[in-house]
Amino acid sequence: MSTNKSTIEKYIDGFNKSDHAQILSCLTDDVEWVMPGNFHLKGKVEFDGEIENDAFTGRPIVKLMRMIEENNVVIAEGTVQGSFKNGDKLNARFCDVFEMRDALINRLITYLIVLPE
Repeated sequence: MSTNKSTIEKYIDGFNKSDHAQILSCLTDDVEWVMPGNFHLKGKVEFDGEIENDAFTGRPIVKLMRMIEENNVVIAEGTVQGSFKNGDKLNARFCDVFEMRDALINRLITYLIVLPE
C-alpha cells in the first residue's frame, strides 16, 4: 500500500475513534476541506471544529470500500453512519477526493449522498 493510502486509512481510523490528534496528524497546516453546498474550511483549527459536529452524538462508523490513487490524488469511496442528537440516524455514501502533499492531506473535497432509512 502506498504512503498516501496509508495516511487515508489512518485518517478514517481517527474518525472512527473520534481521535482529533490522529486525524490532525494526517493534515498539512494549510489544509482545506470542501463539502460543496455545505462548507469550505481552511486550516487545522477550522477542520478540528468539524471533526465532531455539534448536531451528532457518539462516534460515526466510517467504512472504506475502495481507494484509487494517481499521482498525489487519492479517491476514497465508503459509507458513514451516525446518530443525530434529535434521534435521527445518518446513513450515507461518500466519495472523498484527497489531494496529498508529502504524504499528508492538503485538500479534501467530500461528496456525500444521504440514503433513505
